Parts: sequence; structure tokens; C-alpha cells
Amino acid sequence: MITRIGHFAIFAEDIEKTAAFYREILGLKEAFRMYNEDKSVGSVHMFVAPSQYIEIFPNGTEPSPNRERAAGFHHICLEVDDIKSAVSEITGKGAPADSEIKKGFSGCIQFWTHDPDGNSIEIMELPPGCLQDKANREKEKGR
Repeated sequence: MITRIGHFAIFAEDIEKTAAFYREILGLKEAFRMYNEDKSVGSVHMFVAPSQYIEIFPNGTEPSPNRERAAGFHHICLEVDDIKSAVSEITGKGAPADSEIKKGFSGCIQFWTHDPDGNSIEIMELPPGCLQDKANREKEKGR
């Protein structure tokens, strides 16, 4: 049935500023844009991994407050191989640090930031033995 997450979609107050954040700060490549009939940008798709994208829509009315317990969308999580170098690069390019690098409840290593529209972003490394690593290995075994 479901095999993976295809994309996360977000609204941006300024689509070009938000696309630049994902491209220039987080290092994602722009995969493609879709245009409206009037030739305005309808959406920008940022490539994360094969068949996985962050879809950015224009015309968000205001930045989203960084709400920890509000119902609805909570955050985007992007996986990295080396969290220390990723965080150094991300913050070195001007991204805000919403947390220190820390161990998550699952045993993952995580760091938090947010985009220009206030969308929370978790940067995550999966060390051997964390719950995600164990689940991935079980899935590979066919269980």
C-alpha cells in the first residue's frame, strides 16, 4: 500500500525567499516549478530524495508561529549522515538554531531550526541502535 512519504506541502508568505532558504541554507535542489495560467508560480518542488519533495505554495498570509502543541502540521524532518557537520553548515549559512544538538527519545540525534515562514525543521541523524535504525533493519529483513 503506502511505500513512502511523497512530499510535505507548505504555504510561504514569500515563495522565492522560502525556496531560497531550502536551496541555499539546507542545500536542497529545486526539482521543478509549476505555473498558473497567468504564468505566476503555482508551486516550487524541492528535491529531498527519489520521489520525496517539499512542495512550496505561494500566498501564505502570515508566518506561522512556532507552536509546539497546536493541532495540525508540526514539523518537517530531514535526515543527515553527520549531524555535527550539517548543523555547522546550516547555522553557518544563517539558519536559526532553535535547539542544541541533542539525543531524541528514539535514540536519534537531532537539531531544530525553522524556515522563513516559521515551519519547524528537525535535522536528524540515525545512529546504530536508535529505534528508527532498528525499524529500518527489520523492514529490510522483510518483517
